[in-house]
Amino acid sequence: MDNRPEDINQLTASKQQKPGFQLSSIEAQLMSEVSHNYQETGTLTDELLSALRFVYETPLLPALELVDNRAVTRLECPNKRQLYHVIGSSGVIYTCFQNNSYCSCPAYRYSVLLKDEHIMCKHILALRLSEAMGVTKIRLVSDKEMVSAILQVD
Repeated sequence: MDNRPEDINQLTASKQQKPGFQLSSIEAQLMSEVSHNYQETGTLTDELLSALRFVYETPLLPALELVDNRAVTRLECPNKRQLYHVIGSSGVIYTCFQNNSYCSCPAYRYSVLLKDEHIMCKHILALRLSEAMGVTKIRLVSDKEMVSAILQVD
């Protein structure tokens, strides 16, 4: 059975109408729609892009550029630990963790944590979009390499 919403506008309307509505539910629905749409057509509809823009605001377009540039790599090790390296627009590699929405970039610390201006930085959004679209590069690493990568995180 298809659990996608009948209309993508339902996602954004539910965010406005229900103050207690969890963003994680909206995000899960949006990413499901991104996955379905991209797998079916190889693109995202204007309606879906509009809904994404409503939820994610300013970080969306730079995140989509990162996805287009295939800047997201998931590092995996034998014990199933994962982290992401996202090559920023300046060429700097940032380390991100999907499950706890952490990124090593300055914008995450300032705009997300300190100022609370955005719900996530462009790097975290790029990794989520990249995963939903199925275009994330995968790099298998040893447990030792994973520990080293984790220890290098700011």
